[in-house]
Amino acid sequence: MTENSGAVSGWTRAAILLGSVLFIFALTVSAIIVPRLRLLHLLQALIYVAVIVLTRRNSAWGFGAGAIIATAWNCLNLFVTHLIQAGAGQLWSLLRTGHVSRPDTLMVMVGGVAHLLLIIACLTAFLRLPRSMKRWGQFVAGGLLSLLYLVLIVATTAPH
Repeated sequence: MTENSGAVSGWTRAAILLGSVLFIFALTVSAIIVPRLRLLHLLQALIYVAVIVLTRRNSAWGFGAGAIIATAWNCLNLFVTHLIQAGAGQLWSLLRTGHVSRPDTLMVMVGGVAHLLLIIACLTAFLRLPRSMKRWGQFVAGGLLSLLYLVLIVATTAPH
């Protein structure tokens, strides 16, 4: 099978698209609420556009970028900043009272869920491709390049 063969199932394609679009939605809402994050979030959204385009072509680069950037972002927000947990608290508040005091924090939790879907779908789709060392190298390289890009845009555009 070639890299552009139809080895990837419909549900993984749909899940990658849904996870990416849901994360872009969370970035957009966050950028509306916190204007100083607009440029950062716009540039960050480009990662997910690239993931959609590359994974549609069954590219190991795209599956790696999607899985690794999502895993890194979720780990950061689960174990370092704890914003996913705070977002879950905001969701609970919304469900109980109909009110959210920090909608930007709620969007971090939405992003975490979107990333979980993206991680599962990208890994599943990648593992369904014919295996080769070249594909594994592309998977890792796609992930590392997306992480490098994220670090660069945070360093240059994030408010300090």
